[in-house]
Amino acid sequence: MSQPRVAVIGTGVIGAMTTWQLVRRGADVLAFDTYSPGHDRGASAGESRIFRTAYKEGSDYVPLLQRAGRLWRELERAASAELLTMCGGLTIGPADHPDIRAVRRCAEEHGLDHEVFDAELARKRFPQHRIDDDEVMVLDPAAGVLRPEPAVQAALRIAADAGAEVLAHHRISEVAETANGWRITSGGTYFDVDHVVFAPGPWAHELEPLRSLPVEVRRITACWFAARDTAAHRPDRLPIAIRRHREAGFSCFPLLDGVSVKIVPHHLGWPTLASPDDLPRSAEPEFARAAAAAAERLLPGVTPHPVRIGTFAEGFTPDEHALLGPLPGHRNATVMTGFSGHGFKLAPVFGEIGADLALNGSTEHDITQLDPDRFARA
Repeated sequence: MSQPRVAVIGTGVIGAMTTWQLVRRGADVLAFDTYSPGHDRGASAGESRIFRTAYKEGSDYVPLLQRAGRLWRELERAASAELLTMCGGLTIGPADHPDIRAVRRCAEEHGLDHEVFDAELARKRFPQHRIDDDEVMVLDPAAGVLRPEPAVQAALRIAADAGAEVLAHHRISEVAETANGWRITSGGTYFDVDHVVFAPGPWAHELEPLRSLPVEVRRITACWFAARDTAAHRPDRLPIAIRRHREAGFSCFPLLDGVSVKIVPHHLGWPTLASPDDLPRSAEPEFARAAAAAAERLLPGVTPHPVRIGTFAEGFTPDEHALLGPLPGHRNATVMTGFSGHGFKLAPVFGEIGADLALNGSTEHDITQLDPDRFARA
């Protein structure tokens, strides 16, 4: 029996991984993107992403993260590319901060390797961070840094070599359910498929079947600061970090470009956008100054002003967990959106789940908490 023809709408990391997994199983796949795969407008851009296993967002993710880690290595081998560098991960903040407690609880529940340093030991181990007396540091050795743009390209290159048709610069003008599947219209041409996987990232509301989903578009801004001692800030000496300080909160990434350390401020807010197409390409001066103040206060080894600023759009749900499963109210459709800033690390296993749902209608992975219909039932 021949496999169904499947359309994947969106070739960010979720769509790219789903395309890869579908093709691995022999499916006939069309993958659409308004832009070029690996573009810098959505959530699969910005040079680096975090991989971690002791997960503050919930211990239910740990089995998915462990599977994702294995799949990242499979993709690396298939693509002959280095995509994930395991450098360890730090969560830094007051001992009673909810994120510190959540990471420790997750590690303890699953028996994950981890270490907890008091302020004195933290300063000795990782002097790249300025630590206050009431802070602790939790080290997750099963963490690292991912390279997003090469990862998207690698998955799609392998999929295309295996027969997938990757249709870049194909904006979707209509997606309509038919008696036997779906008809997708782009540039005056229509494509009939048996199943559609919606992986549009923050563009969910641009597609009529997804407009009722509770996905809000937000702008995330990253800043790069030049390192005074580049050797001390490379991945072999500086883990990824999540900082929760009374004056600032951010994600921090080791030096990958030979020059600078990247931070993504959390404490300055992620403004909403009417559409991801409204994304500004830089930050306001006030934002840049506030980010610089945070870096100067907490990262003593970097220069005080950003040398580069980048923005991208992401889709957030009200509970900041993804919508992943059959599309409510429709047949032969899977939705994968609203990853709320923490989907990239999980993308390979989410791609596996997307392929399961498209080809089998179910998955063995536990994704109960990601049910797209959960808000309608609340």
